[in-house]
Amino acid sequence: MKLLLVAIILLLLLALLRPGFGFRSQRSQYYADTGPDFDIRKHLSGEMISEGMIYGPRGRVVSRFVANMYGEWDGHTGTLSEDFTYAAGSSQQRKWFLTMGENGAFTTTAEDIIGTAHGQQTGATVRLDYSIRLPKSAGGHVLDVTDWMYLMENGTIMNRSEMRKFGIKVAELVATIRPKGN
Repeated sequence: MKLLLVAIILLLLLALLRPGFGFRSQRSQYYADTGPDFDIRKHLSGEMISEGMIYGPRGRVVSRFVANMYGEWDGHTGTLSEDFTYAAGSSQQRKWFLTMGENGAFTTTAEDIIGTAHGQQTGATVRLDYSIRLPKSAGGHVLDVTDWMYLMENGTIMNRSEMRKFGIKVAELVATIRPKGN
């Protein structure tokens, strides 16, 4: 009887790790008819501010931050600079190099990103998938990240990211991004 119970629990855990449940079940095409249309060349341009929190594997807030951001575009290529200040007093900078593709697709790179990140704009959403190497001060781990950004009617962007290691969720980020001064 105990063996059967253990087998059922393991099957339930495996089912929850599969992409068909929760956050990972989202697909870009689900948002095709939503609006307003998210165009990263427009909505990630100029001076912006981001405020957010990072949750650890137990669901508790482990970090809070404010980031000054600046996006600049020249046709189909752009840069997005992020200057983070964490509540604990540390800071971090990142500069994304973005290239637009066809049908809302785009790619991007940054110094702490492993390889190339792949994104898709669809309706009011943007999805971005990549692997990131954390700073040595945070253990230097490589995490697989899925970012979902949702454009709100007032121009604010809601960002929710899930970070995984070996397929297991280890962190989640929730943040807002809005034009500076709003």
